[in-house]
Amino acid sequence: MEIFYHLTCLNLLQALFIISSFRFSVGEIKNTHIVDDSRQIILIERFGFSPDGHVTISLDHVSWRSNEPAAKLYPSSMGFCLVRDVSFPRLLNESMYTENFCVLSSKYVNLVFRFDKLGPDSTYNASTTIDEPDEYNLIFGNCQKEFLVTMNVHTEMYNVNNGEKDFLPAGQTPLPKFYFLCFIVYLAFLAIWGFICIKQRKIVHKLHLIMAMLLIFKALKLICASEDKMYIRNTGKPHGWDVAFYIFGFLKGVTLFTVIVLIGTGWSFLKPFLHYREKKVLMFVIPLQVIENIASIVISESGPVEKHWLVWNEVFLLIDVMCCCIVLVPILWSIKSLREASKNDGKAAEILRKLTLFRHFYVVLIVYLYFTRFGIAMIESVVNYINEWVTIVAAEGASLMFYMFIFYNFQPIEKNPYLAIDKDDDSEEEEEEEEDDEDDA
Repeated sequence: MEIFYHLTCLNLLQALFIISSFRFSVGEIKNTHIVDDSRQIILIERFGFSPDGHVTISLDHVSWRSNEPAAKLYPSSMGFCLVRDVSFPRLLNESMYTENFCVLSSKYVNLVFRFDKLGPDSTYNASTTIDEPDEYNLIFGNCQKEFLVTMNVHTEMYNVNNGEKDFLPAGQTPLPKFYFLCFIVYLAFLAIWGFICIKQRKIVHKLHLIMAMLLIFKALKLICASEDKMYIRNTGKPHGWDVAFYIFGFLKGVTLFTVIVLIGTGWSFLKPFLHYREKKVLMFVIPLQVIENIASIVISESGPVEKHWLVWNEVFLLIDVMCCCIVLVPILWSIKSLREASKNDGKAAEILRKLTLFRHFYVVLIVYLYFTRFGIAMIESVVNYINEWVTIVAAEGASLMFYMFIFYNFQPIEKNPYLAIDKDDDSEEEEEEEEDDEDDA
């Protein structure tokens, strides 16, 4: 386990350093910097509007250049527009199959302004009111792709509720209260777990303490999410709560996958140590979690306006799937080992109970991973933008049920089928561990 602890500390320090070096965005009041970009369509932001929605755009330091000396710019060929989210795929399809396509002239967009209205100092301020509430995409269109555009874009998108600005999208308005409620639930969860561990302190293992850390990080992530959304709703800016949210989210993710791997290998329950191959799984999963969280931060904070945003999305999805597959491997090892032992060992009934519990854990883990990765995406694709909060409720509900399953089945209680370690089994495991270490050396 020493290798695991050293690796964990090293990756935590690296991740915190990388996270602290990011320039985080400012919520729904955003400052976007576009540098030498020739894309025809640049998605600036997506926002869900209620009946009284507003969009404000401010530009400064606008400039353009072309590598073609004879190219002549027509300012009216560049500008900003709004397109409904449901029409965005149609717009992209039109851009691919229409000759001399210009996004500003498409029937799917609502024009905000063109560059022929720019002031002499290359600045401009524009604002518009949303007459038809819906989820809209703010787009910068460049119909002369031979020109590279550079500019600073300041955007404010908000709804007006009871005479006050609400910078949260319409579908996220309930989230501050919901996240705070989840925080209270996990605090109660932690208190109950602490009471159980104190009551059964004679049989508490290291894994139970790591599970307590998981609840702490989860609760801290939720309270940061609540504060983050609350400040964005009131001011349009997270005021640093997004930084704390990402840090505790990273710690929660690493701890969760560590708990899953340790339970799957039977560490601390079936045997008091890890085999070399099981250590390798942890040494592989934890760095992947670091990269995954970095990709998640880039995706959340940079937005689709960045040229490599889609690449980071692909990196995130690939690593997430890899982590989900890797954590299943130790469980399969344990199931195989117990199945073989049930054929040869005289205590078949006891081993069968362990095997059954491992199988249940394996099935529940697969259902949880599939639902949180694919089921939530399917729910998000069918719910209306005004009910965006439903996907968050579904994801947090699934996480809570998964946590309850783990903590209930692997709690420190007498006669838990996981806690019985035969001396013969223990000695055999020690011999195997020594052989693994010798092979490694």
